[in-house]
Amino acid sequence: MTGLAMIAWLVNMLCDTLGQLSFKAAAGHPGDGWARWRGMAAGPWLWAGIGCFVVEFFAWLAFLSLVPLSTGVLLGSINIVLVMAAGRLLFGERITRLRFAGILLIAAGVTAVGAGS
Repeated sequence: MTGLAMIAWLVNMLCDTLGQLSFKAAAGHPGDGWARWRGMAAGPWLWAGIGCFVVEFFAWLAFLSLVPLSTGVLLGSINIVLVMAAGRLLFGERITRLRFAGILLIAAGVTAVGAGS
């Protein structure tokens, strides 16, 4: 993988993870119905998440322009691991044994694909 592809991949991972975490933070806004949606729209987390996903979109396009699709999609799977770990650290979400086994399998797969690139 070229240096530029690596940078695009890292930006993609960072923006995807931050976007997911921002949306999770926004979704925790109290209230019901439209009041909840108005509160989320007025807060910074929803907009931070949208901004992250806009940047991620362009980083993903750049990454896919530099690597084969089959490689890119598999390497992109590491975002699942990052989001689960960050959810545990920041929101106290539970990682069951089965999910932990899934994390290990995904990480092993991404490592194998990355080593073969």
